[in-house]
Amino acid sequence: MDVSLIDVEKIEAEWLRHNQVSLDVLRLDKIDPVISGNKWFKLKYYLKDAIRLDKSVVATFGGAWSNHIIATAAAARQAGLKSVGIIRGEKPKSFSNTIIYAMENGMEIHFVTREQYKRKEEIMDSFSDNNWYWINEGGYGKTGAKGASEILNLVDISAYSHIVAAVGTGTMLSGLILSSRKDQEVIGISSMKGNYALEYQIKNLIAIQETAASFEIKHDYHFGGYGKHPEALIGFINNVYIDHHLPLDIIYTGKTFFAIKDMTEKKLFKPGSKVLMIHSGGLQGNRSLPAKVLAF
Repeated sequence: MDVSLIDVEKIEAEWLRHNQVSLDVLRLDKIDPVISGNKWFKLKYYLKDAIRLDKSVVATFGGAWSNHIIATAAAARQAGLKSVGIIRGEKPKSFSNTIIYAMENGMEIHFVTREQYKRKEEIMDSFSDNNWYWINEGGYGKTGAKGASEILNLVDISAYSHIVAAVGTGTMLSGLILSSRKDQEVIGISSMKGNYALEYQIKNLIAIQETAASFEIKHDYHFGGYGKHPEALIGFINNVYIDHHLPLDIIYTGKTFFAIKDMTEKKLFKPGSKVLMIHSGGLQGNRSLPAKVLAF
């Protein structure tokens, strides 16, 4: 991956100036059109470990529009490994763009019912003879957090008071917590409704190391639940693109940018706060929308 493609963009807006808050966006989405955003960071050490252990196949879990599935397929292929995706839900009559692209990158796809999907240990045991290297859904795990901890190496974070990012499994946020400073606060915007287990999952990943920063999860910006994208969110994402030429996705970063604006207007950031938003990629998820719904 060419990390030189990643840059930091400053957002200029009246709602920021009025509240004396500055906002920069770390554009991880620019690193690669497929292995986008945080995915490469979370996957890199898993792939290195698979190669070290002389595994030829990596297997993982995800939904039909999973950023993790498509990124794993492409990253494994680049690493010279085969890949397998266990997909949540019955086999559909037609495949999503995500599944099609994953298959084009050599991923072997297995659909399982939602009930079966809950029993991941049983699924892994059923393939035990294959001697595959398994990666948790979303790259969750200390190995994934280790890779994510390198994200903040791309920018001088010393000026920022807050690091804000979307949260799925909590893996990236764990890495950000471990690599932030003690005088900074890391804020995660949960994309799922009522997923209060996140705090425990994150603490589980950072428990063996001293956390460098305090953290908080915001649970009020899910817009109805994971993957939900009402007209209000679509309109907001379009306005952000028109005003700032910043593309956002409907699952993670759109909700994160909205949360930052709302928190700023509610004066939850003190005057003088300097916020760094991590653009975690995921733009391919927008392909689930009909054409011309988004302005980009």
